[in-house]
Amino acid sequence: MNDVVNVLKLTLHGEVVGYLAGFQNGRNVLGFSDEFRNNEHRSTFSLITHPVFPNSTTLMAEPWAKNQRLHPTLSNLLPEGSLRELVAQGLKVHIDNEFHILSYLGEDLPGAIVAIPLKPEEVPDTVLSTISRGTKRNTKVVNFEQSFYDKQAQENKFSLAGVQMKFSMKEKDGRYNLSKADALGDWIIKTPSTHHKDVPVNEYTAMTLASLVGIDIPEIKLVDLSALEHLPKINLPDEIQAFAIKRFDRNASSSSDQVARIHMEDFAQVLVKYPHEKYSFASYEQIGRILYEFSGDALADVQQFARRLLVNILLANGDAHLKNWSLLYEDKVTPRLSPAYDIVTTSVYIDGERNFALNLGKTKDWYEVSYSHFRSWSEKSGIPWRVIKPHLDDVMDKAKTTWLPAIKNLPMNEGHKTRLIEHWKRLHPDFQI
Repeated sequence: MNDVVNVLKLTLHGEVVGYLAGFQNGRNVLGFSDEFRNNEHRSTFSLITHPVFPNSTTLMAEPWAKNQRLHPTLSNLLPEGSLRELVAQGLKVHIDNEFHILSYLGEDLPGAIVAIPLKPEEVPDTVLSTISRGTKRNTKVVNFEQSFYDKQAQENKFSLAGVQMKFSMKEKDGRYNLSKADALGDWIIKTPSTHHKDVPVNEYTAMTLASLVGIDIPEIKLVDLSALEHLPKINLPDEIQAFAIKRFDRNASSSSDQVARIHMEDFAQVLVKYPHEKYSFASYEQIGRILYEFSGDALADVQQFARRLLVNILLANGDAHLKNWSLLYEDKVTPRLSPAYDIVTTSVYIDGERNFALNLGKTKDWYEVSYSHFRSWSEKSGIPWRVIKPHLDDVMDKAKTTWLPAIKNLPMNEGHKTRLIEHWKRLHPDFQI
């Protein structure tokens, strides 16, 4: 008898990273190519495969085999929630069929990884021996069903991690079209929520306030829904604007319409955690240690990280989980902290919310956090406190002088503004505004 499999070729900046095999029983196996594994100057697929990362050689020596879910490095590339349901429904596959969802979305994933379905004759013999390892039966590679090759099967052929309805779109002359494989999107468009009121203006306001105190953010804007072309048939509330944020994992050429891919990965991928583990099994100390040890500009990145930790507290954002922090590989190899994204005042939607996503100095309660907790965080992260405190002081100085005047002219609804200003008064005296 034969084990029937489909095979994907994974590439990164034109380099063949390896081959991912998907068996009918849900087992999947990623085998790295010899050329990629043996190249000391290879592009960084994940920090855990970087030559300087502990045990990276051992990690890449054997295939990565999983059942049902893909390995976290790949699983975290896929959408969650309603967006995954939309894609799975269009493909007529189960929402947990991650291999086939990756197969379909593989040409426009977050970062620079590309996953291309192969025909049987395109699969190298060495790959067959790798994926057959551990099975007692012959392995037979088969074609993907035609629907996975049909470019017109579904318009939203792109992947964005996250649970909100958001779309990768290409902007031209003030209009936004869903991205396609031959025209990668350069903006992420987040449509209004059917569950929570005025999310786009909330995020625009929170991100703008963050930028006023030294947080590195991409270009952002509010766009009229009427400017969005060919959206899938989704339910939308009676709101007129969507939130738009420039993709920092895409680099549009100034001389052409071509968009280049820049590789990135979120910290769920870095720490090898699945999306459902994004609120647990990690702390802000772990992220701080990794940045300080491996970043191409460790001091600048941990100082920016500390600023963002404080800003999330000041803005009552309880959703700064592992997937909302990322590394960016602009030179294809060296990790740097990416620009900030997904900063939202979540407390206005959750009654009684007072916790941020991960532990900071042994607490998650933003009304308890003081300078002493940040000092504990920095020391446990191995970062000198003297290089952190001035940046926290600077955030507070700027917030106290700019936020109250600025918020009056920002589009957050008045009820949410009132609750945010009340939140500032309830914080520890170290951080009150």
